[in-house]
Amino acid sequence: MKNFKESIEVLKKYNKEPFHIEHSITVGLVLGYFAKDKGLSDEEVEYWKTVGLLHDIDFEMYPNEHCKKCIELLKENGYDDEFIKSVRSHAFGICSDVEPEKEMEKVLFTVDELTGIIFAAVKMRPSKSCKDMELSSLKKKFKDKKFAAGCDREIIKLGAEKYMHLDLDEVLDKTLLAMKESEAEIRELVG
Repeated sequence: MKNFKESIEVLKKYNKEPFHIEHSITVGLVLGYFAKDKGLSDEEVEYWKTVGLLHDIDFEMYPNEHCKKCIELLKENGYDDEFIKSVRSHAFGICSDVEPEKEMEKVLFTVDELTGIIFAAVKMRPSKSCKDMELSSLKKKFKDKKFAAGCDREIIKLGAEKYMHLDLDEVLDKTLLAMKESEAEIRELVG
């Protein structure tokens, strides 16, 4: 199976929009942050990152078959059934019937939408960076349902409470920290 860097080329076979590529890289690196924070091995960190990277592999080209077409695309590129199950679990209850079970799947389910809110907030900041963003600022954006309205806050809350068993503020803070730590690498990989 391909590692994170090799998998970027797989992502780009099916995704051309800079937004989708940046979102996928961001989610991958955020998952890597969570895996490192849990003290997992380098191999496990790499796996978490790669699942996060490829979670939306089919979304751009096949939006009406999201989390279905990925089965074929990922198999064609050498990813196994367990990997595919993890990818599909991120959209449980939306367009997938695969419920997050593993810890990594639960984190992915929770932070996918949240990275979108943080990304939208960054675009509005004069610095265009999350490095100077405070948790209080993120919490205001999160509470404003008109801001980044396409990002489902209920999924984030459900993931935090049901799957991660963490307070929402803790999930917001850790995800923001993950994006701060990953910002330079995201920019480098996006190009």
